[in-house]
This record gives sequence, structure tokens and C-alpha cells, in this order.
Amino acid sequence: MAGRTARAEQVSATREAILSAAERLFAEQGVYAVSNRQVGEAAGQGNNTAVGYHFGTKADLVRAIAARHFDRIEETRVRLLAAVGDSGDIRHWVDCLVRPITEHLASLGSPTWYARFCAQVATDPALYEIMVEESLVSPSLREAVAGLDRRLPELPAEVRAERGQMARTLILHTCAERERALAEGTATPRATWSDAATGLTDALLGLWLAPFTPTHRR
Repeated sequence: MAGRTARAEQVSATREAILSAAERLFAEQGVYAVSNRQVGEAAGQGNNTAVGYHFGTKADLVRAIAARHFDRIEETRVRLLAAVGDSGDIRHWVDCLVRPITEHLASLGSPTWYARFCAQVATDPALYEIMVEESLVSPSLREAVAGLDRRLPELPAEVRAERGQMARTLILHTCAERERALAEGTATPRATWSDAATGLTDALLGLWLAPFTPTHRR
């Protein structure tokens, strides 16, 4: 039994080392610019097949990196939703989209790589689909999006969809750029992740509540 426990702990530690190394390398260099061999070496694994043995394909590895963060982000969003209740204030619902991510990044200390990892994954349609699939199974995210939708002014379906895409892009790349600046020790517009979340929410409120120009189909 002791031998099995030690083996399980060793496997768990190896998997964590691989995930941490892959997240950092993917964030800094891009997913397809990094080989499994490079990930294994960065994780201290002498066996060139260690990454494939523990995680399978590169897509499986990306999914595992995403999954290690989603539970903690989910917990934060559940807490925020409980505090929001049935608020009619749109800001509260936008906060439920923004702050789970910024609070999670703040909790990781510095440097972090998760935001830049997500930005790199977003550049590849197939890999980005993995992130979308993971988010769709999040009950709290579905609740936050539905709550926001119910409180937005009436918008044409195409405008609502377009602004949803813009909102996701803004959150993703603003967090990635701040994370990069913190890692490099360069100045950031906001002093803390909480302040950055406030700025993001302000910008997203402007986006969602902006007037729209009707388009005339020809």
C-alpha cells in the first residue's frame, strides 16, 4: 500500500510539473512552437515520451492545463453570483464575468502565465474550441451570461453576438497584456488586478450600452 501511495504521489508530481512547464512555454512561445520534448525537459523529465505518456496529444495537454484553473475560477464566480442575487445593476453582472479571472490571476502571485496561455490558444481555432467547450460546462458562467442578457437593453441578435465576441476578446487580451507587463517588470495602467477589473468592467459597460447603427440589407 505504501508503495502504491508513493507511486501515485510521484505520478501526480510529474503531471503537475509537466502542466506548469507547458503552460509557461505555451504562454511565452505559442502552443505549436513548443515540442513535447521541450516541455519534458523544462519539467525535469529525462524520458522524451513523458508528456505523451501522461497526457496524450497536444490538444489533451491544452485541455488539462485549462482544467487545472477552471475549478478555482468557478468557485469565485459562484461566490460573486451569490452576492449579486437578483440585482438589476448591469455592472454587477459584468463583474461576474471579469472578476473571477482577475481574482484568480491575483491569487497565483507573479509571474503568472495563464492569461497569456489563453491568448495563445485563442489564436488557433481548433484549440480555442477546447476552451469554449470547457466554459460551456460551467453552470456559473451560463448563469452570469443569462443574467447579463436579461438586463441589457434590447439589441438586434447580430449586434448582441458581435458585442459578446468583443467582450471576450477584450477580457482575454487585457488580462494577457497586464500579465506580460507584470512578468517583465514594466509599468501597468492599473496598480492591482482588482483595479484592472474595475477598468475592464467600465470599458465593457460602455461596449454593451453603446448605441448601434442599424444596417440596411441590400
